[in-house]
Amino acid sequence: MPGRVLVGTSSWTDPSLIASGLFYPPEARTAEARLRFYASKFGVVEVDSSYYSLPSRRTSELWAARTPPGFIFDVKAFALLTNHPVEFERLPPDLREEARAAAGGRERVYMRDLPPSLVLEVRRRFLEALEPLEGSGKLGAVFFQFPPWFLPGRPAYSYLEELAELGVRVAVEFRNARWLEGRQAQLTLELLKSLDLPLVCVDMPQGFPSSLPPVAEVTSEHLAVVRFHGRNREAWGRKGVGVQERFRYLYSEEELEEWVPRVQGLASRAREVHVLFNNCYRNYAQSNASQFLSLLTREEPGETGSAGASASPEGRR
Repeated sequence: MPGRVLVGTSSWTDPSLIASGLFYPPEARTAEARLRFYASKFGVVEVDSSYYSLPSRRTSELWAARTPPGFIFDVKAFALLTNHPVEFERLPPDLREEARAAAGGRERVYMRDLPPSLVLEVRRRFLEALEPLEGSGKLGAVFFQFPPWFLPGRPAYSYLEELAELGVRVAVEFRNARWLEGRQAQLTLELLKSLDLPLVCVDMPQGFPSSLPPVAEVTSEHLAVVRFHGRNREAWGRKGVGVQERFRYLYSEEELEEWVPRVQGLASRAREVHVLFNNCYRNYAQSNASQFLSLLTREEPGETGSAGASASPEGRR
């Protein structure tokens, strides 16, 4: 029996989505109303805000209370824990002084700069904030999206081994092509399988050092993940481009159809598949997620979740 396929988006509070008026009904004016509406249309969502600052336990409690049984939250790991630099203001106030001292005058700090005890405290607070989701059965996976400078090698392998022991489901997304090139590709897949860590499969612009090929591989029988980042090559490779412009891409039906057999293949080997659209500009992600749900149902009726969204795309390219 194929695994359950959940389709959703990488945000439900994107400012351009709310401003567009193309997804939420007029009466959905509060955070609670928007989440309840979103959860009536899709079965999974990705929390992106946790990458920029540590989430709070109270917020997780509210998310769990405002969504139906079986709804799933995938949560992006805090930037510091993924080897990205962070500004001191993004750290909890009581940890900033120690972090500043460790940074030696720099404006941002990396995990490697900090004492292990401070890193462990940041990690502890991050995981503690997710406990209400975990306890309600609504925490899917924590996404560790690594930077382009996170390269194959012993230090990276050791960190992946460490993440496999966190006590929550962790999925990993690489942003350097070397992880899936040549002989290294097999080594990467074998490592992830041995650690039971799902590889985040991606659809993204090609031709850049950060570009991963659109492979569809299962490295954990529990979960497979696909994230759609759009194919806006011009904006992806241009410096100074904002997040909104970089992900401004509306997939055509033909482009989405390429992934239907791949996702079905993932579902034949994993108990659950999460398909998340990260092309978060206006209602693009919600429209494409709805389209993809329809394509899956048309190709092979089965356990997919949930019903397609009612919003229609504002245009096509």
